[in-house]
Amino acid sequence: MATINLTENTFAETIQGNSIVFVDFWAQWCGPCRNFAPVYENASETNPDIVFAKVDTEAEQALAGSFQISSIPTLMAIREGVVLYSQAGALPQEAFNNLVQAVRDVNMDDVRAQIAQSESESELAAEAPPE
Repeated sequence: MATINLTENTFAETIQGNSIVFVDFWAQWCGPCRNFAPVYENASETNPDIVFAKVDTEAEQALAGSFQISSIPTLMAIREGVVLYSQAGALPQEAFNNLVQAVRDVNMDDVRAQIAQSESESELAAEAPPE
């Protein structure tokens, strides 16, 4: 599967409708973005069960802003609606392939349990009387 372009209008639907989505925040003028593009495209072709999407930060400034993208390229990995990875910088092919496999291997039951525990602890801290 080739990469797809995301917009503010298609972002949520794409994330909700797919188990694993990688998002590459990029711009045409960005040299490292252009260098990373073949690595990203190659991964999209060798992993047809994963959505590989791109967000043009020049055309989609509001979307990039909502994720506080301040450096590009920024790569994000989202699985079952949970952001598992978000980091600026291009990766070489082998490192990116390893990241794709790591995202596949994540035990999402553990992740959801950790999120629930963190939310519970936050609620308890908010309810605690001031000292």
